Amino acid sequence: MKVLRKWSRILHRDIGFFFIGVSIIYGLSGIALNHLADWNPNYTVVIDDFETNISLEKSAKIKGNILLLLDDINNRKNYKSHYYPEKGFIKIFLKGGSSVMVDTDTGEGWAEYLNKRPVFYEVNYLHYNPNSWWMWFSDIFAGALIFLAITSIFMVRGKKSAWGRGGIYIAAGIIIPVLFLIYF
Repeated sequence: MKVLRKWSRILHRDIGFFFIGVSIIYGLSGIALNHLADWNPNYTVVIDDFETNISLEKSAKIKGNILLLLDDINNRKNYKSHYYPEKGFIKIFLKGGSSVMVDTDTGEGWAEYLNKRPVFYEVNYLHYNPNSWWMWFSDIFAGALIFLAITSIFMVRGKKSAWGRGGIYIAAGIIIPVLFLIYF
């Protein structure tokens, strides 16, 4: 048991240090994703209203007129495509997920700009397993979390160990999620 305790401490410490950064990444991303109903963790959205006299009705020269409009709102270089989602409206898609919507009858419009939210965009990107290499690394991390949990059981002796007060915490850590699944 003494050898098991010694190696549990050594491996728990070293593997734990190795995965500190990944734990922070997944922790931040987990908090952000838990609150998707409250905010968009990946992007900030800025809406700018404007008015235009440029004709945006369907015509042979519509693309030229769209580019003129985009010149007015400083976005010519970001044009991707456009379409008419309903009578009297044109939607112009810009690079990066931003868009412009214009009432073709009144000339009133708004531009919706998406900007990547610093830090959260990147950590959420990793949380979604962007490729197979990261997926395997994430699986190793998940296995390491299980290993860290198990080795922690053997690190402490006496009344504060897993067979004492620590066991109460272990039981609570299992019971609370189970109760949540049953009652919520």
